[in-house]
Amino acid sequence: MKLNSNLPVKKEYQTEFSTFCKDVVDGLSAKHKYLNSKYFYDANGDRIFQEIMNCPEYYLSRCEMEILKNQANDIAKKLMQNFQQFDLIELGPGNASKSIHLLRALQEASADFCYTPIDISENIITHLEETIPKQVKNSKVKGMTGDFLEMLKKHTEENNAPKVILFLGSSIGNMNDEDALSFCKTIYHSININDLLLIGFDLKKNPKTILNAYNDKGGITKEFNLNLLTRINRELGADFNIDNFTHLPSYNPQSGVCKSFLISKKKHSVFIQQANITIDFTENEAIFMEKSVKYSLNKTEKLAQKANFSVENHFFDNKKWFVDSLWKKTNML
Repeated sequence: MKLNSNLPVKKEYQTEFSTFCKDVVDGLSAKHKYLNSKYFYDANGDRIFQEIMNCPEYYLSRCEMEILKNQANDIAKKLMQNFQQFDLIELGPGNASKSIHLLRALQEASADFCYTPIDISENIITHLEETIPKQVKNSKVKGMTGDFLEMLKKHTEENNAPKVILFLGSSIGNMNDEDALSFCKTIYHSININDLLLIGFDLKKNPKTILNAYNDKGGITKEFNLNLLTRINRELGADFNIDNFTHLPSYNPQSGVCKSFLISKKKHSVFIQQANITIDFTENEAIFMEKSVKYSLNKTEKLAQKANFSVENHFFDNKKWFVDSLWKKTNML
């Protein structure tokens, strides 16, 4: 990394306004370069990810959709065995294409609930507040915009109603083991005794099946990763040439860790105008882009136990490639 001495570091880089810039520069200046996967999701990234979910190789969304479509009534029944009136809080709902099946099942079962989606995107929350009442008649929707855990804590402080937390989509797999446990413990401390958490896990399976999901023949996952470089160019005034990079996924069947990298094809440099910094790349140098951890069923149960939840039920797709696991908050830690 070189800081151009003839120009000052841009003021924006030194402020909270440019957290994106700071995170990008910090990652690309590290000994082992990386970019934070949370920045994949600009408008174009959202569009590309929708294409990924429709790829033949990308089984994850289809497996969980099967669970929510076919077992929504069973899940609703299990929830209502615990309480008839509650808040249903979804962390990172997207377009609620999966959870909508549970909302309808709960409505048909005459459950008294308020749906509270939480997302960092105000556009997503506005969209759900407008569309969910049209799809689920007489439903109550009150979204929150911001960090998942901060908003969940705020909700609990303001509302003592029983809670069911939804954390679908195997998003827990984007965390390492330590962070996943910390995340689950934070949820534990943010809710009350007997509250519930329905959490999705992608399970270990044939390694080729997993690797293919992150290396589709159509190259859509590659496009998804490269789009982050395009975003950096657009928003930070960088001059990445995406043709200088290729996409490389890897999977370790013992650890269950799948990783994605961008590999520099040749020695070159990239200038980031907003930070007034030049980043050097060597030939074959890697940028770590994202991680997705695949769980054994035993590992999901150990995670629940360590976070002091009891496992109430597992809901599988018909291949047992994916599980939505229902946990209950038990005694205080």
